[in-house]
Amino acid sequence: MSVIDSITQILPEVARPERQPALKEKLLWTAAVLLIFYIMGQVYPLGIDPTNVVRFERLEILFGSRIGTLITIGIGPIVLASIFLQLAIGAGLISIDTSKPESKKRFQGLQKILAIALAFVESGIYVYSGYLGVSLANPLFGGVLIARLAVIFQLAIGSIILLYLDEVVQKYGIGSGISLFIAAGVSQAVFIGAFSIGTTETGAFLGLVPKALQTAFSGDIQTAFWYLPPIFFTVIVFLATVYVEGMRIELPLAYGRARGLGARYPIKFLYVSNIPVILASAVIINIQILGLLFANAGVPIMGHYTQNQPVAEASIAYLSQAVASPLSFGGNYLVYLQYISNPLEIMHVIVYGIILVLLSVVFGWFWIESTGMGAKDVARQLEKAGLQIPGFRADPRVIEGVLSRYIPIITILGSIFVGLLAWFADITGALGTGTGILLTVGILYRFYEDLAQQQLFEIYPALRNFVQ
Repeated sequence: MSVIDSITQILPEVARPERQPALKEKLLWTAAVLLIFYIMGQVYPLGIDPTNVVRFERLEILFGSRIGTLITIGIGPIVLASIFLQLAIGAGLISIDTSKPESKKRFQGLQKILAIALAFVESGIYVYSGYLGVSLANPLFGGVLIARLAVIFQLAIGSIILLYLDEVVQKYGIGSGISLFIAAGVSQAVFIGAFSIGTTETGAFLGLVPKALQTAFSGDIQTAFWYLPPIFFTVIVFLATVYVEGMRIELPLAYGRARGLGARYPIKFLYVSNIPVILASAVIINIQILGLLFANAGVPIMGHYTQNQPVAEASIAYLSQAVASPLSFGGNYLVYLQYISNPLEIMHVIVYGIILVLLSVVFGWFWIESTGMGAKDVARQLEKAGLQIPGFRADPRVIEGVLSRYIPIITILGSIFVGLLAWFADITGALGTGTGILLTVGILYRFYEDLAQQQLFEIYPALRNFVQ
């Protein structure tokens, strides 16, 4: 730990503000970071061939990235570093008490070091897996090795910049940069997919709404209608997520030493939030990356690839990947329905759904057991806080027994729900994917709560000191 502390002191850090920024200042800082993020998503590193890039929509949504640009790996290293450390602490591999300021600072330093290391590792994986085409046309790069190392360095620097932009948002803006980048990426995907006025080589609009209007004005009303279902299903998934976000069970609690004072412990239906489907989607995406990596190494054990795309329709990589989006068929939903109605694609849809739901349940259960969210850990926390359930003895074992009636069942049901919702969104062609919509709704909900809290602090400044 002393070595880690010395390395942490060397790393640059965003200084904390000398005074608490006003709400308008926080909004300006947040908007500025968002603008930088969008600009970086349009800049291609030197040595990248933009025409030879394999894009994964789900990977870009999960990690706030845009493959081929400076934010190719996005916030992936930051998220993975946090998950690795949380799991290591939960499993007892690392002893850090994040409730103490000094230990919390050490945890953040360790997370930053790990994120920077992962930025270079993930950049190398992208370059050597073949998902990014490295061009040797630039005279600065005299050989393949030098060109690849230069691209790896640029991609890693792009991710490190996002790491520090996340710090800027946390200290000067609202919420966190990680959430901001994910929500921005999903919102951009939905907006562009629905309303883009960009055109193809044939002159057709790329956005579904402009394309539907263009087709309708040409006289083909029936075809124009089939461009709109993805937007309809996007709204359905969004509303379903908003509704489920508010579902919860509230257990009444009482302070053992102060009669008359009580509280409630909320157990949300989405108790582990969207963590299960995030981890499940990450595993499925990694199957595709590893499949291509093995294929490029001459060992196609997960499927044969041609021009960086899986073509073995019965392979593991193919059956486990998400179903193609209607946008892949020009946005025509009728053509998409015809595509997924053949027997092989029906099997693909079923196998993908089973894998996604099962992985979501496994990760949901694993997450509560390794991060202190299980019934036993929560009972211990409530007991330390001096809380008990009215009508029951003040014994952590009793509290654990009551919590065990709810937490395991809700964890499984919530994990199944998010897995099924993500699967439903994928097979119906919802814009932004089900995982992206789940993430964005949760992020916007927390952003609204943060904004309301900041407004309250602006009205009652003394309340901030009381809460802190």
